[in-house]
Amino acid sequence: MSNPLFKKINIFLKVNEQTIDSYFNANDPAPIYKRQLSQEFEEYIMNYAPSIKRYSTVTYKLNCVNESDKEYLDPLVHAIRRHFSLKKSIREAEFKKFKKRNWVLLTFSLIVVMFFQGVMPLIFNVEHRIHSAFSNALDVFSWVILWKPIEKLIFYWNPFLKEISIFDKLINAPIIIVGEKKEVAPMEQEYAA
Repeated sequence: MSNPLFKKINIFLKVNEQTIDSYFNANDPAPIYKRQLSQEFEEYIMNYAPSIKRYSTVTYKLNCVNESDKEYLDPLVHAIRRHFSLKKSIREAEFKKFKKRNWVLLTFSLIVVMFFQGVMPLIFNVEHRIHSAFSNALDVFSWVILWKPIEKLIFYWNPFLKEISIFDKLINAPIIIVGEKKEVAPMEQEYAA
């Protein structure tokens, strides 16, 4: 049974003239929609990553108090989506390289094993005592040389796919604009007057 806390992940961001610069790299001179995200802001978003599961939905909830703050929405959303698209493409390239490297290693290992299992027994006569010892050593060597590529191809691909899935959810997350309207309590009205 899945935990209902992980079904909906909301990432809350306050968007206004004072906070917008804190979301971007202070040393990046590019226009606001092309700027890199700051490390602190990326960390804030990635803190949600462990709770993002396969069936989770991620939503950005952007808090805009004034109408003038809404001009910062599009550049911020564009920068977030561009940033995580780049991260996703890097991780996909790493995953492709990981698979290629391990398939090449597995193929090479199989060729070495077939050579030693096929050719070496022909060199030694079956009646010699060294044949059985050498045969056992070849069997152990075969298992050792094949173990690591098989282990990696079976067990180590999941973290790649999980990160790619998280980046995909962060890229395609819907945006909800939340307006904050302050209600003044009766006691505060008396002091304001």
